[in-house]
Amino acid sequence: MLRSIKDLLGYPIDATDGRVGKVKDALFDDRHWRLRYIVADTGTWLPKNKVLIGPQHLESPETGWIGNGFPVTLTKAQIEASPELRKDAPVAMQYEEEYAKYYNLPLYWVEPNFYAIGSGTPAVPAHDGEKSEANRQAHEFRMRQIAGNHLRSAHEIIGYRIEAKDCSFGHVEDFIIDDETWRIQYLIIDTKNWLPGKPSLIDIGWVDSFNWNERTARVDLTKKQIEIAPKFDPRDPVNKDEEDRLYDYYGKPRHRDTPAAPLF
Repeated sequence: MLRSIKDLLGYPIDATDGRVGKVKDALFDDRHWRLRYIVADTGTWLPKNKVLIGPQHLESPETGWIGNGFPVTLTKAQIEASPELRKDAPVAMQYEEEYAKYYNLPLYWVEPNFYAIGSGTPAVPAHDGEKSEANRQAHEFRMRQIAGNHLRSAHEIIGYRIEAKDCSFGHVEDFIIDDETWRIQYLIIDTKNWLPGKPSLIDIGWVDSFNWNERTARVDLTKKQIEIAPKFDPRDPVNKDEEDRLYDYYGKPRHRDTPAAPLF
């Protein structure tokens, strides 16, 4: 079933022996568009309150009149032993931490208690002239290493500005993921920058890249193509007829027809 990632954020997580927290984020690989982890916010239950759960342990989310739930095939004890978020951090988190370390700056721009980085102790910024050539080279090397990491945070990218082939407009509104293969299939674009606009659906394979520093998503389409695309209602599930209209309109191949990478 195709589901909205944005809707899944906040779903309670149900271990085999009880409820353990809620979904805080979804981390995915932007080469193969596969889910790598959900970030589980366990609140005060664990000292490390942001842990990673891989797709091999996820079952289909449940929606119904008794409430939503995200079942996992792990016990509370197994979740407690899961890796912390910082052990496999998304690109933006790593960039922010590296900049803060290099310039001796507190991570004031990170949402409080979300990634939980830094000591919270204000630091005195270092002047660029105080940095040795060796320090600058080491910093640039670490930044290049981070650039080679393809792990992305859905929570962070929602809101990125869209860079079309001919101009900048709108923003990333949501992702659509298949809860059987855990492969991201579509990106939802809101065509207005501030006020709600017309939502448009595009194949995730038409996204060229994300830019953390500029907070943009570059797509291989023009603004007009996106704006006059077939009508899409994000409140309704994506169905086959809607998918067929989408690909007929754009005249592009389906991303899902390319070989899928294995689950991590």
